[in-house]
Amino acid sequence: MQQFMSQLQHLLSAPGSGPVNWDLARQVAASQLAATGDPMPSPYERHAVEEALRLADLWLEPMSAWPTGIRTSVAWNRNEWIYKTLDVWRKLCDPVASRMVGAMGDLVPPEARAQLGPMQSMVATLGGALFGGQLGQALGQLAAEVLSAGDIGLPLGPAGTAALVPANIRTYGQGLELPEDEVRLYVALREAAHQRLFEHVPWLRGHVLTAVENYASGIRVNREAIEEAMGRVDPTDPESMQAIALEGIFTPEDTPAQKASLARLETALALVEGWVCHVVDNAAGERLPNVVRLGEAFRRRRAAGGPAEQTFAALVGLELRPRRLREASALWAALTEHRGITGRDAVWGHPDLLPSDEDFADPVAFATARLDLDDELASFDFTAPGGPQEQAPGGSQPRPDDTGDDPDKS
Repeated sequence: MQQFMSQLQHLLSAPGSGPVNWDLARQVAASQLAATGDPMPSPYERHAVEEALRLADLWLEPMSAWPTGIRTSVAWNRNEWIYKTLDVWRKLCDPVASRMVGAMGDLVPPEARAQLGPMQSMVATLGGALFGGQLGQALGQLAAEVLSAGDIGLPLGPAGTAALVPANIRTYGQGLELPEDEVRLYVALREAAHQRLFEHVPWLRGHVLTAVENYASGIRVNREAIEEAMGRVDPTDPESMQAIALEGIFTPEDTPAQKASLARLETALALVEGWVCHVVDNAAGERLPNVVRLGEAFRRRRAAGGPAEQTFAALVGLELRPRRLREASALWAALTEHRGITGRDAVWGHPDLLPSDEDFADPVAFATARLDLDDELASFDFTAPGGPQEQAPGGSQPRPDDTGDDPDKS
């Protein structure tokens, strides 16, 4: 029992602010990475990353209407990825965790809450520690798989900082049986494209993160799952506290509003990822010998999600996967064909200009729809009779006998 109380005291120490003990999450993630290995990038790897990102930016230059979005090029180890992205994870996970902590407090019978008094705050602290520990494990697993700062489609890192994780790129390339330098360059192209997009579309970062937050706000807490998890705590077994599995306690609400939130999130993720895939594949062109294999491997990877991403989704209830990636890529290709690169990227000028989920079914119709309106306005003679002084575009047509006088008064 003394050992258990010591373990409990450790969990409850340094609770921090908010519903998640993020200090504990970071410690758990770091401990997990230390056990599996977290090599620092060598000087050669740092130089290779900088050169790959520089070359990637050159290749992207004619394929985008915007200049580079990279201000800093860096190579991260896995711990650096966690540390540099933790602020965004905090923003995404705190709303979900707060409902879990609240649900844990509700498990205490009403008649017992008055007796607990100040001790009831320990329930919230314990909940934050449990969730922080679980989240730390999930982030540690995710850090061992991600290839760059923008690998999962969200703007997780600092704005303007393009970052690759050489250790993970090397492992991923070995799995594909492709040269490491070629895989590194393809990852650099994707990272540079993400940076270019989020840097020059100022509203996009907030748009994507808000879509995630809105979906998260509709996730409900499975109180039975929490009660079952807490029931597995054995006071005589200090390891049981850390062995609690919280997966499955969050499930999406099956309501029209939540389904609409999910559709907006999936559309936003698919549009970002589809633009990146389209631009990168065009930039790589015939320059990379295995560009087709690389493009297909990354599409499958993003559509299915890796094991760590699936673990994170089970824990938090958020699946950060673009389900209609191929349709989104086809849509951006149609826009490029019919409007050119400048016209394609102009669609990012405002959220209302972006294609909706329904537009994915007929990308050519979406790409040409506004062209018809543009052609109509371009051919409209604003100086002829019926011009702007007498008829605004879309206004009502004057009657032939309309002289401005009321005929009944003549």
